[in-house]
Amino acid sequence: MMIVQATWNETQTFRLIPIAVECPNVECIFDPATKVFVIISKITKQSLHMLPKMDENGDPVACKSVRPNGRNFKEERNKIEVFQEYYVEDAVAIEDLINLFAINASTFDYKTFMDKVVEPVLS
Repeated sequence: MMIVQATWNETQTFRLIPIAVECPNVECIFDPATKVFVIISKITKQSLHMLPKMDENGDPVACKSVRPNGRNFKEERNKIEVFQEYYVEDAVAIEDLINLFAINASTFDYKTFMDKVVEPVLS
């Protein structure tokens, strides 16, 4: 994998991208606000998610009034295939993983992003 500079929640950070088909991960990204390193692997699993209910034209079916969750469309539970995610919070473990997988770990200054103090973005 290769480390590249990226943006996450309007903040500069870094991510690891695969450079070979054999790579076991889709991508990795460091969230500077929470200091969590997210690894998205190629391993897939079935997961239940609430998705908009669609009409015959592929448009979301509208509700007569706003639902308690604030949405104005109907939803239904669907089983979808998702990538397995791993969340690493320990800074030493994050550095170990970066040094293990990133070919440019010795030349890319990823520690700047890990040490940076960032206020979380409120939705």
